[in-house]
Amino acid sequence: MTKLRFAPSPTGYLHLGNIRTALINWLYARSHNGKFILRLDDTDVTRSQQKYAHQIEEDLFWLGLSYDTIVKQSERLHRYEEAARTLEAKGRLYACYETSEELELQRKIQLSSGKPPLYNRASLSLTPAQIEKYKEEGRKPHWRFKMEKGEIFWKDLIRGDVVFQGELLNDPILFREDGSPVFTIATSVDDLEMGITHIIRGEDHVSNTAVQIQIMEALSGVPHSIRFGHLALISGREGEGLSKREGSLSLMQLRKEGIEPMAINSLLAKLGTSDPITPHTNLEGILVEFDIKKFGRATPKLDPEDLWQMNIKILQLLPFDQIQSHLNSIGIVDITPEFWNLIQNNIVRFHDIKEWWVICYGHKSFPVENKSLIEVAEHHLPPEPWGETTFKAWMHEVREETGLKGKDLFMPIRRALTGQDHGPELKDLILLMGRTKVLNRLQTTRA
Repeated sequence: MTKLRFAPSPTGYLHLGNIRTALINWLYARSHNGKFILRLDDTDVTRSQQKYAHQIEEDLFWLGLSYDTIVKQSERLHRYEEAARTLEAKGRLYACYETSEELELQRKIQLSSGKPPLYNRASLSLTPAQIEKYKEEGRKPHWRFKMEKGEIFWKDLIRGDVVFQGELLNDPILFREDGSPVFTIATSVDDLEMGITHIIRGEDHVSNTAVQIQIMEALSGVPHSIRFGHLALISGREGEGLSKREGSLSLMQLRKEGIEPMAINSLLAKLGTSDPITPHTNLEGILVEFDIKKFGRATPKLDPEDLWQMNIKILQLLPFDQIQSHLNSIGIVDITPEFWNLIQNNIVRFHDIKEWWVICYGHKSFPVENKSLIEVAEHHLPPEPWGETTFKAWMHEVREETGLKGKDLFMPIRRALTGQDHGPELKDLILLMGRTKVLNRLQTTRA
């Protein structure tokens, strides 16, 4: 069975780059009738926080990206310890006693000599006496994985054929001085044991993938079978990278600002493909159009304004029965389909509905510059019942008395009734408001 995972570290709030990875993994899994796992890579105890873990779960739920299982790496530390013993027994994991300062000096010397900054494996030739001396000094070792020479190859879902040479890659640290595992070993163990079939992540993990392949093959003793795909990283409007710790386009902030979940899903599902970016009101519509082969290697840019334009399109598509419960949740009740159909083309974010509800039904007054015009409009306000021709007949009477026409006629009346320069057509708006509300608004405006 196809099985994918989204494996964020709970060290900050998710930004749109993270969410794009989660979405594409979810789409791939669901398009193949497979499983989607949320795995919290929380072994970094100094930076991982429970509030971030909770927010990750909340964000995925809000987006509609349901997962079949949740796994926390902090609950699997014993499995990484067992993996360490396995690798050590095979001669692929070895202790190193250099300090960070010594490693930095080694790196600078290599760079100044025109050599790649690879660990020199000096610890492999330490004598028992030297090791004992380090221990007496209070040094605790970190543990490195010994990369083997040879070709590391995989056929990437997005990049095509990828080849690394093992001898050109640095021996990665798998366990810190305190014995805690780093990302590289934990994800290798988990991907093996959980039966992950496909790993789709950012292209910044390409070299990590080469290392992970050797680790998994060393642990299992057989060639790896996981299919990898590396997405081009999205950048901001000016080409800058996205960082969750800097809060760059964080999902939590966008939610506060009023972005709809399907605006995010609709945009991110097509970002990086040649497909037109079209609005969808549910994930099923996106799922039908999804194909991992459509993603290219060029860096896609994400302008926040594109999100808001998509948000407007989503709101214009949402039917009344789909938003009714949402209206109730924000304290707006007794809204009719007619009201929603009228104002949905005139809002940028869902909460703008409140403003139009107050405009149509609340007690408001708005200052205007032409009180004499408003007095004439009040005088000629037609009696009820009102219909489709009411506004035209009303404006005809006002125009005949004032001689005003066009914007000089309509704009002061619009501002008197709504306080806005734009919005639904007045001929439709006054039918919602009713004669009593329109009359009251005109009277309070010129008071």
